[in-house]
Amino acid sequence: MYRFLLTPRWIALHVVVLLVIPAFVFLGRWQFGRFEERSANSDLVTANIEAAPVPLGTLARPGEPVKESDRFRKVVVSGTYDAGHGLVVRRRPQDGRNGYYVLTPLVIGQGQAVLVNRGWVKAGATADTPPDVPPPPPGEVSVTGRLRTGETEANSGIRERSGLPPGQVLLIDPAKIGSTLPYRLVGGFVELVEQEPAPAAAPEPVPAPDVGAGGGLNLAYGVQWWLFIGIAIGGWVLLIRRELADRKAQEARAADDQQAEMSAN
Repeated sequence: MYRFLLTPRWIALHVVVLLVIPAFVFLGRWQFGRFEERSANSDLVTANIEAAPVPLGTLARPGEPVKESDRFRKVVVSGTYDAGHGLVVRRRPQDGRNGYYVLTPLVIGQGQAVLVNRGWVKAGATADTPPDVPPPPPGEVSVTGRLRTGETEANSGIRERSGLPPGQVLLIDPAKIGSTLPYRLVGGFVELVEQEPAPAAAPEPVPAPDVGAGGGLNLAYGVQWWLFIGIAIGGWVLLIRRELADRKAQEARAADDQQAEMSAN
């Protein structure tokens, strides 16, 4: 009765099912791994944002990259803005609008400074039109902000290129920017949240990161892939049972026809 399972058509179906099942297992495990990774990142970022601010010097120093575990940790630092070496960072949309980040070194003494992302300004009328940037406040200021790791092509997905207008960059890369400055830059940069004294005019604040569902979609996709395993196995069994039922029905009809023919004779 089950000899049909060894025909070429059915062997091909068995092979497909046997290949599909481990593929779905792998895809499900990959999605579960992404869920754990994103959930851990969400928990880390949320905890760092909600933690009390600490002095910048406890987490970042010149020539040393910011640790991944310290991303978005709130820090406080005092110093004087060096407006003469300010930069704007191209291609930074915010709320669906094209614009720039305003990057200004904050000199903190002892030949050191830290790059501060003071916020966002809208783009000019053309790509070559300089944006309207409010100046930083004069004198000493106290800055509270989120500590960020320096940007590279690898971790940002932004490709560096030459030929930009003076005073513009594509990446917030302290190592590269610091090579042109008369002081040492602290690794990473600070994303401004508030400062004292507050200026009369300032760029728009950069919003805090949206940690989202922390990988909830990946969890759903993982469950979905594993459900597909059950569907594949269930469909395979259903096809076998249907084929078996069809063959039994054919044999029954053949037997009835044979009996009818014998009765007629």
